[in-house]
Amino acid sequence: MTIFSRIINGEISCYKIAEDERFFAFLDINPVQPGHTLVIPRQETDYIFDLSDEMIGEMMKFAKRVAQAIRLTIPCKKVAMAVLGLEVPHAHIHLIPISSEGDMDFRNKKDLKPEEMKKIALGIAANFR
Repeated sequence: MTIFSRIINGEISCYKIAEDERFFAFLDINPVQPGHTLVIPRQETDYIFDLSDEMIGEMMKFAKRVAQAIRLTIPCKKVAMAVLGLEVPHAHIHLIPISSEGDMDFRNKKDLKPEEMKKIALGIAANFR
């Protein structure tokens, strides 16, 4: 069982943004920018392109709604998307608010306090539609 499955099951706490019967979104605990969010399928699949076409399409629709909520909450020009998939063997999409391409540097992690993370998560969750 992956760490993401344990988060979905409530075994590990997270800063939850949104969920439905197929997908789950929560703040990355090592964000490259405030508001950096992960979108994952509940189905535990390592490689995103091993998901069915339908599942990938639905995941992108869910991610779009999360990105819209991020943009309403975090001052930024756009919300960028990255699919790396090397850190955890569970398909996931990174959604990162950016104002420049340099804002996507995964080597540059932000150290946010729990209160900041909670405030960001509540703000994004409140804007999720």
